[in-house]
Amino acid sequence: MPVQYCCPSPVITLYPDPANRYAMKVGIYKEVQVDASHRLLHYKGKCASLHGHRWKVEVWVEGEADARTGILIDYVALREIIGKYDHQIILNRDDPMVPCIEKFQHVITTPGDPTSELMAAQIRDEIREYCRSHGIAATVPKIRVWESPTAFAELAE
Repeated sequence: MPVQYCCPSPVITLYPDPANRYAMKVGIYKEVQVDASHRLLHYKGKCASLHGHRWKVEVWVEGEADARTGILIDYVALREIIGKYDHQIILNRDDPMVPCIEKFQHVITTPGDPTSELMAAQIRDEIREYCRSHGIAATVPKIRVWESPTAFAELAE
């Protein structure tokens, strides 16, 4: 049972075992929008040309909250992981445009055509790696990458 001490404001609550204060499984949600261009090298149609989108990424993360802070994963970290794609060109690493564009600006390359499906898998894997490297026991049970207001790819565990 917590011990409460009253002072002018607010009430301060001290827990006998601070390590267990936030011991709970939690789920969080974060939405991030980025503007980026891409093209689909192996596609026959308009998307074979370089074009841009306002991508919307929705990510759900579940796991154990940190016992000291009560935080599962910092929302800022999620924003930074996803935000690295903002105002970037994203191309298949085998795309012949890569070396041409790299003369003028950085190109993010992917192991296949940068479809919304592949981007969802890539961002999910980057979040998983961040959690692993920071000792965060978390999973990404669902991620959606919206390519337009009416089309998204979703990966779910």
